[in-house]
Amino acid sequence: MYGTILDCEYLSTRIHVTLNIVYRGVAMPLPEFFQFHSPTRVVYGAGLARDISTECSSLGATKYFIVSDRTIHEAGLVKPVIEGLSTDGIDISGTFFDVTQDSELAIVTEVANRARESGAEGLIAIGGGSVIDTAKGANIVFSEGGDLVEDYSGTGTLTRPLKPFVVIPTTAGTGSECTLAAVIYDRENKTKLSFTDRYLLPSIAVLDPEMTLTLPPALTASTGMDALTHAIEASVGIDASPLSDILAFGAIELIFKNLVTAVTDANDIEARGAMLIAANMAGIAFSHSMVGCVHAMAHTVGAHFRVPHGVANAILLPHGMEYNIEEGKEKFAKMAPLMGVATAGLSMDDGAKGAIEAVRNLTSQLNGLGILPIRLRDAGVPSEALPHIADMSIEDGSSFYNPREMAAEDLLVHLKNAY
Repeated sequence: MYGTILDCEYLSTRIHVTLNIVYRGVAMPLPEFFQFHSPTRVVYGAGLARDISTECSSLGATKYFIVSDRTIHEAGLVKPVIEGLSTDGIDISGTFFDVTQDSELAIVTEVANRARESGAEGLIAIGGGSVIDTAKGANIVFSEGGDLVEDYSGTGTLTRPLKPFVVIPTTAGTGSECTLAAVIYDRENKTKLSFTDRYLLPSIAVLDPEMTLTLPPALTASTGMDALTHAIEASVGIDASPLSDILAFGAIELIFKNLVTAVTDANDIEARGAMLIAANMAGIAFSHSMVGCVHAMAHTVGAHFRVPHGVANAILLPHGMEYNIEEGKEKFAKMAPLMGVATAGLSMDDGAKGAIEAVRNLTSQLNGLGILPIRLRDAGVPSEALPHIADMSIEDGSSFYNPREMAAEDLLVHLKNAY
């Protein structure tokens, strides 16, 4: 097993190094106020997903409803989880394997209804961001009843903890296993709805790199770029704090050191594990400091043109960094060495530009492998839609956390560059 004690020692060392990088030299002023809340228990280990009965029992529930999708089920990732639970007396009251690419309102309602009818006491999500967000939304209705949109839209609408919720991510990208947000697709209105609440946080996150071994190279790349986007946007988000910075900067270094290896050598368990940890760290970071213009544009592109979220973020990330370069250049310059940029003798401005160029080089390298588009046109977005994307992006909830006020006319310049 990829050693838990070794990982803890590594992360402890990395946090120390990151502190020196982030706050060395000309000190960044500490925020006047911040809060940090991360109650999700995170457990890590290769093969751990086959034996999580102790974790499930610790939540006081013995009957769980499993949520996943067809691809994961057919890849054989769900069966060993069920077998391990059943052997140890945990009852699986039902399963749902029809989650689509983007979590949808109708599916969320169906999962909630079926879980309730099965007599389940808790939920287990096995999958990527769509599966996890579907289960998050379903857990609201499953636990509290009512209508997801009419009764729980927005931020902080829940008043008490939901039913036990265990998450086993099969991608290293969204970090949704430790975030307080869920993004649900409203097919009728072609928009992505965000739900944010501390009670949406899963009870337990099980990080098992073996669960990501079957992830194809293209998905490994796009989900990894999703995690990188979370980390970079978290570092410059208006609610960033020393704690979120430590996690964001640590995630950035892990991603730059391991993403290409995870893409090109699917069986490298250490690279897979490092990416899972990085996605988790980035998820916790942005759960506190939030994300900005890159996600605002990516949500819009995804809702209107069905571009996968990780792909949209990968395309738009360097352009969003350019949009925010004046407000974010100190953070960008400080993350540049973690990306492999030789910053000795560089000015802060040049260091920041070096970070943006490093992101471009990474996406170009992945594009060179034939697995990741780097232009909006290559993802099926028509040029005539760019003004509408700019207009809709400034209405997205992520726009409120961007360090620079978002204006459609300014955003359009960068969307054209991304095209």
